[in-house]
Amino acid sequence: MRRFAGCALVWMLAVNVSPAGDWPQWRGELRDGVAAEETIRDNWSKQSPELLWMVEGMGEGYASVAIADGVLYTTGNDTESQFAVAVDASNGERIWATPLTDKPPKHSYPGSRCTPTVDGDRVFVTTSDGSIASLSRADGQVIWQKSFALEWQGRLMSGWGFSESPLVDEGAVLCTPGGSEALIVKLDKLTGEEIWRAPVPKDAFDGQATSAGYSSIVISHGGGVKQYVQVTGRGVVGVRADDGEVLWSYVRIANGTANIPTPIVIDDYVFAATGYGAGAALLHLTASGTDDVDAEEVYFLDGKTFQNHHGGMVRYGNYIYAGNGNNNGFPTCVAWKTGNIAWGGKLRGEGKGSAAITGTAENILFRYQDGVVALVAATPEEYVLKGSFKPEHQERESWSHPVVVNGHLYLREQDKLMCYDVSPNTGN
Repeated sequence: MRRFAGCALVWMLAVNVSPAGDWPQWRGELRDGVAAEETIRDNWSKQSPELLWMVEGMGEGYASVAIADGVLYTTGNDTESQFAVAVDASNGERIWATPLTDKPPKHSYPGSRCTPTVDGDRVFVTTSDGSIASLSRADGQVIWQKSFALEWQGRLMSGWGFSESPLVDEGAVLCTPGGSEALIVKLDKLTGEEIWRAPVPKDAFDGQATSAGYSSIVISHGGGVKQYVQVTGRGVVGVRADDGEVLWSYVRIANGTANIPTPIVIDDYVFAATGYGAGAALLHLTASGTDDVDAEEVYFLDGKTFQNHHGGMVRYGNYIYAGNGNNNGFPTCVAWKTGNIAWGGKLRGEGKGSAAITGTAENILFRYQDGVVALVAATPEEYVLKGSFKPEHQERESWSHPVVVNGHLYLREQDKLMCYDVSPNTGN
């Protein structure tokens, strides 16, 4: 395969930026969407975050970014392929870029989706046309790559492109091809050799066929059994980590168009939501015999009460915060134990469209589809807006999730990457 390198065009010269910390995968180290150690300044209403630099060269796409040891990774399309790219997180200068497809995949809303997963000396990526690849962090060289269709007869629920970010768990990497005999697969992360595949039992998902959705896998130990929890084309599923046995499934939150948000695991509970009118549910996982688990619905919230189209959800203690509504990001706080709406629901935020959210130590960033970024206090008492701003560049749909590392806010906008200063010692 073709490989290329070179520097991205720098639109604004960077001031000195301290080496970045780690946000090594989709939604951060714990896949919970919260940078818990990041304390940022919260007086945006007095002074907006300062743009440090903006570069191009990320390619076409909606993928967010991963950051490890001062290097930022993402995926994008150019005119010839879909590629993974690594840049210096302090200034956006390109380190390497590696094509992963022979041509740009064709689907609605063209472009990449996958946020790379960084582990050791490897980077793991899925392509939107359905493959998983392992790359060298040093130079981007492809070490191994496998096709969902050829290996596992993979299927996606609709034509918007595979969007999953691979999960690395100890010596393995997991992904969701969506095949009836291989809904989820677990591979040796070094060689790509299959460890197990999880076939879909006939009694799962109310006996209906399923496929891959647009979500990413998280780990649960609910009911005392280690398992992988995923939102698929027909609903939520728990798969035993040891052997790939499907332990339980739940269909009520699924819709027939696109099941997108990553579920939230809380001890023996799973909170899951989708859009398109479907709603949300809290499931309680309990032990059932030896190494088996049952999932019981604690409550269900219909779409009129709460639904998360896409953009995700974050948890602080007993509360979950998210954008509510289909193609809306109405700021909302839900008491996850009861399903009661603490505030919001139909509260219109500062921007329009769905909201991609990321949490910091005390605040939540809502990045709306129209590009507006709002800072909201992570408190269940009331909706507290601490300011908002419109980034330097905006085009199409601003769906890429914001990332905050070492006081710097990274915003991917199609081909461009922006870095803003949000450190607590500035803007006072």
